[in-house]
Amino acid sequence: MISTNQFKNGTHIEVDGTTYRIMEFQHVKPGKGGAFVRTRLRKLGDGSVIDKTFRAGEKFRPVRTETRKMQYLYDAGDAAVFMDTRSYEQTEIPRDTIAEEMRWVLPNHNVDLLLVDERPAGVQVASAVDMTVTDTDPGLKGDTASGGGTKPATLESGVTVQVPLFVNEGDRVRVDTRSGEYVSRA
Repeated sequence: MISTNQFKNGTHIEVDGTTYRIMEFQHVKPGKGGAFVRTRLRKLGDGSVIDKTFRAGEKFRPVRTETRKMQYLYDAGDAAVFMDTRSYEQTEIPRDTIAEEMRWVLPNHNVDLLLVDERPAGVQVASAVDMTVTDTDPGLKGDTASGGGTKPATLESGVTVQVPLFVNEGDRVRVDTRSGEYVSRA
């Protein structure tokens, strides 16, 4: 059993027979009354998000999770298709449940596919990725690394991020996938 004091972002728990992924949580100790935990949970079946409050110390059944290396093949409209690199078995995951993570994945790249109770449930991407800038305004003379200011840049996956003024088209940049912020040149 897993207790509320063992919660971590990304952990899967079963509540009332339904599997949820903990997106965020906060332990609250009010001045009066017992402590409790506020959580934001994503339902695995349809991707809906709910806010739920639990009493401190409440216990839940942990859900067995594992990751498997898979290669992202292509987008099949409403689903993303992945292939197991060892068995060549293909798996489809509904696009709406993994849309946020897929912004950082290019076709033919390897990812960790998250399996919950042997069913595909999500994609785990690295905390930072290196991508090529495909479209941005040109840098102007005098734009330096220390000179403040940013401009929008479109990356090869189609994501738009704010980059420093000195970054040009064709440059490779490192982006934090959790916040979508520019980190450095790659």
